[in-house]
Amino acid sequence: MKLTLETLINNIHDYRAGERIELSGEIYTARDQAHKRIAALIDSSEKLPFDLRNSCIYYCGPCPAGNDKIIGSCGPTTSSRMDFYTPKMLSGGVKILIGKGNRNSEVIESIKENGAIYLLATGGVGALFAQKVKKAELIAFEDLGPEAVYRLSVEDFPLTVGIDCFGNNLFDERKKCF
Repeated sequence: MKLTLETLINNIHDYRAGERIELSGEIYTARDQAHKRIAALIDSSEKLPFDLRNSCIYYCGPCPAGNDKIIGSCGPTTSSRMDFYTPKMLSGGVKILIGKGNRNSEVIESIKENGAIYLLATGGVGALFAQKVKKAELIAFEDLGPEAVYRLSVEDFPLTVGIDCFGNNLFDERKKCF
């Protein structure tokens, strides 16, 4: 199902764990160190590099762009590495998280409390994801190199709802199959 970021956010209660979507819109990359810095900015009430309200964070550190490329490979990183910071991000207004792997119970509760959603990106297909990026712009923490924050315009980014806004978790559902 093809969706814009706005449509997903406005109808977040309509999507369930296990559903496949192709997302189009603006997303922000952020990994461990960027999360740490953003959390510190929140704690000190300083200006953030982007508005967290209704935003989408993709746990990704893109590779540098090659010749005539918009971006290099940009596959997901393991989401649990951001679990410590995620409730703060969700409380700040983030609505969509993209990464790979399961999340801890605190993050799942925060997803439910904040009406957010966690989307799964398949690991190992960073080159495919790079083809879905139509524009990439460095917006914060350049000194972090690939772990800096980038704003990406994506088109038909292939994802699966991992944890819906009700806390239904695809990883729990998979356990029932074995």
